[in-house]
Amino acid sequence: MSETPARPELPDHLSIDAASPHYHAELFQYDIGIRFNDKERHDVEEYCISEGWIKVPAGKTLDRKGKPLLLKLKGRVEVFYR
Repeated sequence: MSETPARPELPDHLSIDAASPHYHAELFQYDIGIRFNDKERHDVEEYCISEGWIKVPAGKTLDRKGKPLLLKLKGRVEVFYR
């Protein structure tokens, strides 16, 4: 019998940007799913469950540092392991 290792609990606030204080590299070795207003999203850059928002890129628009310009969308956020 092979047991799968226990996955860490998903945080309330997570970002994929390594410069962010909400970045947790150890979580990205697992496949994380995000459901926003009952639809699964694959383009989320950052989320906060308690405040109910996600940040997604605004097309191909870049900010002055060359990173994608992000839009904050408010609604119901659910996070899960796939």
